[in-house]
Amino acid sequence: MRGSRPKKRVAALGSAGALVTATLIAGAVAAPANASAGSGYGQDREARGAAIAAARAAKAGIDWQDCPADWNLAKPIRCGYVTVPLDYAKPYGKQIKLAVDRIGNTGSKAERQGALVYNPGGPGGSGLRFPTRVTNKNAVWANAAKAYDFVGFDPRGVGKSAPISCVDPQEFVNAPKADPVPDSEADKLAQRKLAREYAEGCQERSGAMLPHMTTPNAARDLDVIRAALGEKKLNFLGVSYGTYLGAVYGTLFPGHVRRMVVDSVVNPSRDKIWYQANLDQDVAFEGRWKDWQDWVAKNDATYHLGTTRAAVQAKWLQLRATAKKNPIGGVVGPAELISFFQSAPYYDSAWAPTASVFSKYVAGDTQALVDAAAPDLSDTAGNAASENGNAVYTAVECADAKWPTSWRTWDRDNTRLHQDHPFMTWANAWMNLPCATWPAKQRTPVNVKTGKGLPGVLIVQSERDAATPYEGAVELHKRFRGSRLITEKDAGSHGVTGLVNPCINPRVDSYLLTGELDGADVACTPHATPKP
Repeated sequence: MRGSRPKKRVAALGSAGALVTATLIAGAVAAPANASAGSGYGQDREARGAAIAAARAAKAGIDWQDCPADWNLAKPIRCGYVTVPLDYAKPYGKQIKLAVDRIGNTGSKAERQGALVYNPGGPGGSGLRFPTRVTNKNAVWANAAKAYDFVGFDPRGVGKSAPISCVDPQEFVNAPKADPVPDSEADKLAQRKLAREYAEGCQERSGAMLPHMTTPNAARDLDVIRAALGEKKLNFLGVSYGTYLGAVYGTLFPGHVRRMVVDSVVNPSRDKIWYQANLDQDVAFEGRWKDWQDWVAKNDATYHLGTTRAAVQAKWLQLRATAKKNPIGGVVGPAELISFFQSAPYYDSAWAPTASVFSKYVAGDTQALVDAAAPDLSDTAGNAASENGNAVYTAVECADAKWPTSWRTWDRDNTRLHQDHPFMTWANAWMNLPCATWPAKQRTPVNVKTGKGLPGVLIVQSERDAATPYEGAVELHKRFRGSRLITEKDAGSHGVTGLVNPCINPRVDSYLLTGELDGADVACTPHATPKP
């Protein structure tokens, strides 16, 4: 699930006419310290390769420099590269470079506890903005910043790290796309053709990388970064897909973990990665969509969209039908609407802005909606980043696990699910359908479990999260012995640790600073409800 929040969510349309669910899920893993912890596909060779690469990186270190101007990371943030094997089974074969950045801890030398490495999710999200939490004086992270260098990186295939691509970025964002909800068998056939062409495009443009775009390889990369930083053990913060990367790392390298915080958790069960996880997401999105509609109805004095959920839904269906008949501004059809409106079920911070744009449209101002939901073809850098993010998302999810190849399975499951969960189901299906005809090897997911030396992991999750349903946190909690689960009750924002919640923030700080966990799991009241 794509866990990093794109600057402009509008460009999040897959070439299969599906919107890029900005938080779909996937995974990354590290090279096993104990080869037996892996999933059994040449894992011994890959474990050895990871150890070789880590030893090499520890010796080389990182040549920190001022960041290139076009990275938009001002001093005192510093940037560099870490070299990793493309294929860990061939550690002396082709190498790729991963971009990393860092800002030193803000406290004294005595207070420093090493580096805190961050992954925002995706798969496909860039972590390079993480050190700006220090330069922007983010109060939630001020205590942790005293003790830790904040380190971000672009995972393999992402951004500045040997980026992959599946389609021309301007073509990728071009709008309007076809309505994701099919009216006929012909509509389904057209979407299937787009998905197949997208998979073929990935092979044509990035074929050499595809077999190696797995979460276990991303985890091995993480261990090489740890070594390059000169750290004996890893301190890690993972959000959304970053939790799966953390789960796989903790399984492959249990003895290399010092502290690990996972926030908004991908269900690590092999049965869920990735086909079933995406179906589960559709159900959770519908629930959170309704939560947002209830809030909009409660604030009818501000938005004038109806005083009940049903009234707000009727306005949504009306907007959708209008856009289907005549795309708004010539560019915003149902696919673009879903891509924009999905930010509300994702993040509470999007509740008011999304409602405001909707309200303006209903009051006769269509321009606000076009500005918010249409692609900006002049933003070539942003469009390239969107296309790259979608390519990595697809490549990792398709490579991590075997997907159904029979269209009958996809058609049956999504038709059934759509009946009661129409907001996201078909859009999500088309986004993932390239995995049905994926041209590269598909692996068996790692069996996530507790290995020797794994310390207590802190798990943080909101109860009504749409992108990573709550059951995922419960499942990881079961699998990681000694972990603690903090549940934010009656809340559903995706990504909890960045929000202000006096029940949660001090516990995250305490764990990062002392390693101590509560004696039992904790239920917290929700963070403040958004104001209209």
